[in-house]
Amino acid sequence: MAAHKRLNRDELISTALAVADSEGLEAVTIRRVAQQHDVTPMALYRHFPDKDGLFDAVTERLLTDVRVPEPDERPWHEQMNDLLSGFLAALRPHPNAAGLVITRIFASEPGLGVTERTLALLSAAGLPVEQGAQTAGQALCSLVTLVITEPGRSNPALDPESREEAVSAKKASLLDLSPDRYPHVVAAADALLSCASNDAYYRRGVDMIVAGMRGTAQDALAVEAAGG
Repeated sequence: MAAHKRLNRDELISTALAVADSEGLEAVTIRRVAQQHDVTPMALYRHFPDKDGLFDAVTERLLTDVRVPEPDERPWHEQMNDLLSGFLAALRPHPNAAGLVITRIFASEPGLGVTERTLALLSAAGLPVEQGAQTAGQALCSLVTLVITEPGRSNPALDPESREEAVSAKKASLLDLSPDRYPHVVAAADALLSCASNDAYYRRGVDMIVAGMRGTAQDALAVEAAGG
């Protein structure tokens, strides 16, 4: 291996993200990325202090792809829908790395930008600072969870045949349940394990989150109007 090969930081991040996409986040290590570029692990420490620093960089790359719409004259909840949809669009191609965002969103300018815009819209909705912060955090974490738990998403550690077998086994276990005790689970076995439409799945998720935000804002305004 070449110890002093000239490395491009963006290419290293791309490699780490590609490994996560294909094999899962646990496969991403300094050593693995170094091997992909035919250098020693020491060469990467010029760009990242450690594996945690590499993960920070991967997270920043994900969040850089989020399109944050400029403020306009539409109602706040319509703008929020666009913002959250853009957040999802950036994470959907990388479900294995999406979980990094939950604990690292404040560690980069792109993450702070998404957070700032979310809080600004919730402030426009009438939520006080503390309630707006909690609502924003819960909403963004919920979106990450939507990506991570998308029905039918394959385990990257399994080959295609094993993945299909795993899904079939899960479906069989649900269909074997007592239809008297779990009639709705049995009837929904297919839908619980796969998506008829991934786009519809994510649209529904965003709509539910924004609807919850609107309800929270209405409650906050009602309390304020009542003098509470």
